[in-house]
Amino acid sequence: MHIRLFEPADIPAAAAVLRRAAEAFILHESAPADAAHFLAEHDAAGLRRNLDAGFVYHAAIVDGVLAGFIGVRGGTHVFHLFVDLAYQRRGIARALWQAARAAALTPGHAGIFTVNASNVSVAFYEALGFERTAPMQVAQVRYNPMRLVVPASLPLVGTA
Repeated sequence: MHIRLFEPADIPAAAAVLRRAAEAFILHESAPADAAHFLAEHDAAGLRRNLDAGFVYHAAIVDGVLAGFIGVRGGTHVFHLFVDLAYQRRGIARALWQAARAAALTPGHAGIFTVNASNVSVAFYEALGFERTAPMQVAQVRYNPMRLVVPASLPLVGTA
């Protein structure tokens, strides 16, 4: 597995990964109209808008295939983290998180991250140290607001 910064050419494959994962793990809890709206907002054009808006994306490449990706907004909010169904349970999501966290933790970063975790991903984020900050919410999809404060003992990138 190779983790690298996202490239514009990754957008179609990433949009397909997102769609398959969302259909398998998230959208079954949503009304059909809400699910359709979610997919329309998070398609290839949505990924392009996020890149253009400065979101930082990393891709996990396995045997030349985009197996998963993570997108972070403003250096603090995990906006997307999806791993394709065929690549689940191989440590890819954790590796993507570690790469994104390392890229974000530059001098001056407060060491605080947030995510709106799907119901199926709450345990994963808890294993990373995230904690719920509010009960489950509903807005097109069901999500759980979560927060992580990076321990002070974890050095920021670029510091001694």
